[in-house]
Amino acid sequence: MPFFIHDGLNFHYLERGTGTPFIFQHGLGGDVSQPFGIFRPPPGFRLLAFDCRAHGETRPLGEAEKIGLGSFADDLLAFMEHLRLRSAVVGGISMGAAVALNFTLRFPERVLGLVLSRRAWLDGPMLRNSEIYSRIAHLIRQHGPERGLEFFRQSKDYTALRRRSPDSANSLVGQFQNPRAAETVIKLERIPADSPNRDRRKWKCIQVPTLVLATRQDPIHPFEYGEILAREIPGAEFKELTPKSVSKENHLADVQKFIGDFLARRFSQG
Repeated sequence: MPFFIHDGLNFHYLERGTGTPFIFQHGLGGDVSQPFGIFRPPPGFRLLAFDCRAHGETRPLGEAEKIGLGSFADDLLAFMEHLRLRSAVVGGISMGAAVALNFTLRFPERVLGLVLSRRAWLDGPMLRNSEIYSRIAHLIRQHGPERGLEFFRQSKDYTALRRRSPDSANSLVGQFQNPRAAETVIKLERIPADSPNRDRRKWKCIQVPTLVLATRQDPIHPFEYGEILAREIPGAEFKELTPKSVSKENHLADVQKFIGDFLARRFSQG
């Protein structure tokens, strides 16, 4: 497995394809298998992703104070330096989208384009869902992942969410089932309370081609967040994904089509 060393950590990463680099980051509790599992780079593009701190095969945990979106964006810059990339299209899913937005606002000269999929943040903490992540962290700390999951499945939070969105409920179950759930539980306490930035007016400064993806029937990633982002970022394109609860196959096909078309139209060197 390829790694790069930065800030005393070994960051695991993957790459596929050749051409214009597209760095596509995973969501909270995920790893590089998430972006690589939902998107295949078209000819002429190089798909890249790394496991963020406290995620996947990136070790050790590092300083607790650096488990946050700003630090993850700093790590993205270090990743580009390691690969000697002057610039890239950057993007992500949920937490990865928050990292990509933070990076674009702070390092605009390194960004060719921006892809924001299923946003869970606007310009503040994850207000709608931070409490449930905090409860999950508490259950893991108090009872351990296995016993904590039993309590979680008996909770009103889980029952209500499963009724509204089985896929969202399953994603929260996955936080308990992560092999490093106990070791990295701090990420569930710190990241939902963090923010990609604190002033949405700064989104008006983004001058690169931007694609925003959103889906309905997903309470963790509100559809209207995508609409707000697309409205506030100049010239942003907005596409609606098929909800996973309707058809996972169509959802994946939408992701492939919308991102693939965006990259080909905006950044193809052919």
